[in-house]
Amino acid sequence: MQPVQQLKQMVALLEGERQALAALDLDRILNCAQGKADLCDKLASYAPDQLDDECLGLLDSAKRLNAINRKLRNLIADNVQSRLSLLTGGNPAYSSAPAFA
Repeated sequence: MQPVQQLKQMVALLEGERQALAALDLDRILNCAQGKADLCDKLASYAPDQLDDECLGLLDSAKRLNAINRKLRNLIADNVQSRLSLLTGGNPAYSSAPAFA
């Protein structure tokens, strides 16, 4: 398979991951994570000089989508942490300033 097809698959996978994150679909999130790892292994065999302009554009799209998904994962994790802290009466794990007595 050529890098352009693999990069198109990566972009589609990242879009699916974003949908899975929004739906909190754990099975699909895990499948996407495994798919990303598999595609990264395949793409690692290509040197940067083997990528044409279309591949570079797809690579840029994949990087941006991955960054968006990472931010979404972090927001979800922060939301869960805040909810757990409220339930336990503890301090939030990511407070902006330490509380001094």
